[in-house]
Amino acid sequence: MAKWYCIYCGWIYDEEKGDPAHNVAPGTKYEDIPDSWKCPLCLIPKTKPGLFKMIVGDQRDETAEFSLKK
Repeated sequence: MAKWYCIYCGWIYDEEKGDPAHNVAPGTKYEDIPDSWKCPLCLIPKTKPGLFKMIVGDQRDETAEFSLKK
């Protein structure tokens, strides 16, 4: 399971933990989070391109951008 961080506020989404307070079950992959979801800290919508980037190991990977354009 991966971890993703918000580039605006630094909040970390951990796929293993999910975001139960905002109806995202543990084990939910970032790409499977509903488009209506927003970062719980800064409230930027998930649909904003490049909002979250993947954390690789113990470091944030500046090259692992994930955009959900459908």
